Amino acid sequence: MINIGLAGWGDHELGGSRGKLREYGAHFPVVEVDTSFYAIQPERNYMKWNQETPEGFGFIIKAYQGMTGHLRGANPFAGGIGEMFETFLQSIRPVQETGKLKTVLFQYPPWFDCSKANVDVLRDARERMGDVPVALEFRHQSWFKEDMQEKTLTFMKREGWMHSICDEPQAGVGSVPTVLEVTHPDMTMVRFHGRNVGGWVQNNEANWRDVRYLYDYNQQELLEWKDWLMQLQEKTREVCVVFNNNSGGHAAGNAKQLMAMLGLDYEGLAPRQLDLF
Repeated sequence: MINIGLAGWGDHELGGSRGKLREYGAHFPVVEVDTSFYAIQPERNYMKWNQETPEGFGFIIKAYQGMTGHLRGANPFAGGIGEMFETFLQSIRPVQETGKLKTVLFQYPPWFDCSKANVDVLRDARERMGDVPVALEFRHQSWFKEDMQEKTLTFMKREGWMHSICDEPQAGVGSVPTVLEVTHPDMTMVRFHGRNVGGWVQNNEANWRDVRYLYDYNQQELLEWKDWLMQLQEKTREVCVVFNNNSGGHAAGNAKQLMAMLGLDYEGLAPRQLDLF
């Protein structure tokens, strides 16, 4: 099974509306919640999102930035990292209870390199998440260097991490290659970040974040991925594809193109609003 969606539902024009989860659910069967990275969302938000999406819809929830080493400044949780994880787990419970949770995505920063200390960090995070499904995405090349790639993948399989495979600019140590390997029988993620090499690495320009994911995949690039996705789905029960190239509004269009190439016509999506004009 291949499910295709977008990172967030607020940046896209779908069916004439903008920023509405109900309308999004008429087009795609899965979404990545990225607001959870910036702040642990209150339970009521997840309850609301449950109500706004059809049965069978899936949420990929991005781990809070304090859980992946992105947090700048002091930990806002007086009880330390334990309280942080507990608060996050409590917040996502409504989605878990309805069976709409696909996975929690742990995306580690470009400076999180392959070291004994960081392997221990991963073990600790996995243990704290208990039986919640988790996916792992690296941004430092060292995890997939020739001598480490097999060890990294074996570790992920042993610890129960789903692999979040990246299509992203190849811009030095702060980016990872596309490694087409499955580490979990239940699910594998693929995230399309675009291939804007010039915009990927942080520079001093004020609009850096606005152009980082500026990319429009062409037909040949998507056709290549069509073949790769079909290979991946033979090794895992579900492949969740997320388009994150939303700086220029290309994510939804690229996702629809790939769906057409794969002949995907999802059943059970939310009814679309009638176009009266």
